[in-house]
Amino acid sequence: MNVHRKELVKQLTKTEAPASITKFRASTMVRVLLLALLVLSSWETRRVSSHEESGVWSCESKSEIRVQADFRPGVITLDGHADDWKDIDGFEFSLLPALDPDQDHEYKDGKMTVKALHDGNDVFFLLRVDGDYAFSKGDSSKCPSVALMFQIGDDATYHDMGGCKEQRGSCTNRTCKGHEVDIMHFSIGNAIPGRLYGGNPIDNTDGNGGDRFGHLVDAYAWNPHCRYLDGLGPSGNDSSAQNSWKGAWWHSSLTVLSGFVEEDSPYSTGGQKGTYYFEFSRPLRTMDRLQQDVQFTIGGSSKMSAAFWFPVNGNPWVGSGHYTINCDWVPLDVDSGGSILTKSSPNSSWDATSAFNLLFSIAALCIAIFVACKVSRPKGVPFTPMENL
Repeated sequence: MNVHRKELVKQLTKTEAPASITKFRASTMVRVLLLALLVLSSWETRRVSSHEESGVWSCESKSEIRVQADFRPGVITLDGHADDWKDIDGFEFSLLPALDPDQDHEYKDGKMTVKALHDGNDVFFLLRVDGDYAFSKGDSSKCPSVALMFQIGDDATYHDMGGCKEQRGSCTNRTCKGHEVDIMHFSIGNAIPGRLYGGNPIDNTDGNGGDRFGHLVDAYAWNPHCRYLDGLGPSGNDSSAQNSWKGAWWHSSLTVLSGFVEEDSPYSTGGQKGTYYFEFSRPLRTMDRLQQDVQFTIGGSSKMSAAFWFPVNGNPWVGSGHYTINCDWVPLDVDSGGSILTKSSPNSSWDATSAFNLLFSIAALCIAIFVACKVSRPKGVPFTPMENL
């Protein structure tokens, strides 16, 4: 009996062991699959929400900060060099993460200086920021990048890049009307330092805000999920659009001033301490009829922001990992130039020239009167009595 019982146990063990192992393996596979699905869904959520904050948004903006574009015609050459900006006042800003503007996470290598002016036709901007030299040809995420953003629609907020509540697929020029922002973005991975990029005949002929040569693009947005090049959008393309921006970049470690070509890449040694310069221009008014460009008015004020991406410690940056100059719009005042023309010091060259011209005019007037009197005075004719004839 005991022998039979032992044999029975052995048989049961032999026959049931594979089933229990199979059940265990199946259970393990289910758990692995569930875990994989959770990881994927978590990654997908992070990817879609890449422009969303981790907590409640809060902003303590300084009301006194602003950028002023003075009237200074014939001053700037658009080449990325900052020498011609030395007499233009700048406005210095701390660079804080856009999604979490905390002083503890400030960009460590320095602040950004923003300068602006206009010449009556175009508006010019210079962005200056310290940073080690980093350039990887063809890989913009391993190079510095900058952007300017401007309010177009009356309801467009700085936060959420216009602030329209619609998501991709439902945001249109009707559902997001009033939330338009204008964006200029320059990623330098394919841009030669000192060379001009932006609007070009090829891309403008295609009727969009792209730049296939240097990725200095003209775009618009209603929120972070609804961003498009000018002329492109969910409602179809419009061939009337164009890229109105032009710009160039430079770094203080670059020593060849006569000009670089593409074969000179990477143009300098990586890791060198120095300063980046990004220089841009655009007409004050554009021919935009799609509500995709901000329109500047002399004597008026607009709202702007500036952003900076940098491959910190050599790590590629991501789209949402940028720094900005403020957690809200910064006023941009386009000066009319009247104060510059009327204000002058007592000993200025303008006063001396004016005084000389005034004296010269008075002297000329006196001479003219004297000559006129001489000419108009009748000549004396001696009187001869009739009897003497």
